[in-house]
Amino acid sequence: MANDETIKLGTLLNYWIEHNEEHGEEFREEAEKIKSVEPGVADELLQAAGEMDKATRHLVTARELLEKKEV
Repeated sequence: MANDETIKLGTLLNYWIEHNEEHGEEFREEAEKIKSVEPGVADELLQAAGEMDKATRHLVTARELLEKKEV
């Protein structure tokens, strides 16, 4: 059975995953808007979105490991 800290961590992981996904999408949207005027800035925003995706994958893996421990 999960203890309070495990439950809290699961909740945080869910929040962080959703939060990162939202930010990544925002970065991509802004990059699209500005790419013709500031292509370098747009490229950096797309790079940031990619890094956000990497972080999200690590958070998803952490959540999966946590869920396996709870079973």
